[in-house]
Amino acid sequence: MAERRFSAASLDRAIGNRLGGWMLVTGIVGAHLFSVLFYFPDRLRADPWLLLRIWEDISSFGGMIGGIIGASLFFATRAQQLGARTRLAYLDAVAFVFPFGLAFGRLGCALAHDHPGSVTTFPLAISLRSAPAQAYIQRVYEAAGQSLPVAAGTMGFHDLGLDELLFLLFIVLPAFSYWNRQRRQPGFYLNAFAVLYLPVRFALESLRISDARYLRLTPAQWVAALTLAALPLVAMDRRKVRFAISGAIMLATAWACWGGPR
Repeated sequence: MAERRFSAASLDRAIGNRLGGWMLVTGIVGAHLFSVLFYFPDRLRADPWLLLRIWEDISSFGGMIGGIIGASLFFATRAQQLGARTRLAYLDAVAFVFPFGLAFGRLGCALAHDHPGSVTTFPLAISLRSAPAQAYIQRVYEAAGQSLPVAAGTMGFHDLGLDELLFLLFIVLPAFSYWNRQRRQPGFYLNAFAVLYLPVRFALESLRISDARYLRLTPAQWVAALTLAALPLVAMDRRKVRFAISGAIMLATAWACWGGPR
C-alpha cells in the first residue's frame, strides 16, 4: 500500500522503502523502550536486562515515537537532498497506510484481551460469566489495589484493544478511504490521523485499571495530550487561534489530572 502511495504522489519508491525500513526498526525499539521505561519501571529496576529484550513489552505510542525518530534520522543522514515538502509527502504516504496496519495490531490485542479496562455493563464488554474470565479480571484489579465489584460475574470488562479496533474499522479507515477520492496536500493524513485518533485514545485510556500513571494520566494520555496541544502550533497559520486551541487542550489535560472525576 505504501509503495502505491509513493508512486501515486510521484515519489521515489526506493527512497520510500528505505524510509520504511528505518521507521520499522526504530519503531520496534521505541515501542519496547517506551513500554519498559514508563509502564514497567519497577520491573526494569529489578531486571535491567529487560531493556535489551525488545521482544518483550511493547507500546503503540512508543512505536509511533520511534518511527518518527527513525524518519528524522533517515532524512538527516540518507536523504539530505530532499526538501521539506517532499519529506512531508513521504511521511503523509506512510500516515495514510498506518491505520490499516494498526488495525491488524489491534486485532491481535482484541484476540488476546491484553488491554483490559474497568468492569462494565457496556454491550461490547467481554463477558465475565466464566471462571477464567473472572480470575483474569480479578488479577487486573488486584494489581491496581482495587476490589472487583460484587456483581462482576453478571457483567463484563472493557476490552480496549477491541474498542480501538472497532474505532479504526468503522471511523478512521472509512474516513481515510473517503478522503482519498481526491488529492490532498502533503501533511493532510498526518494531521487527520492525529485529530481523529488522539482524543479517542485519550478517552479510552481513562478506562484502564492497572496501568502506570503520572499525575493521574497514563503515559499514552500524556503523549496524546501533548501532541494535540502542539498540533495547532505547527498546522495552523493564525497565531491567536492556534495558541487558543493549544491552551484549551492543556487546560483540559490539567482538569483530567486534578479536577476530573475520581
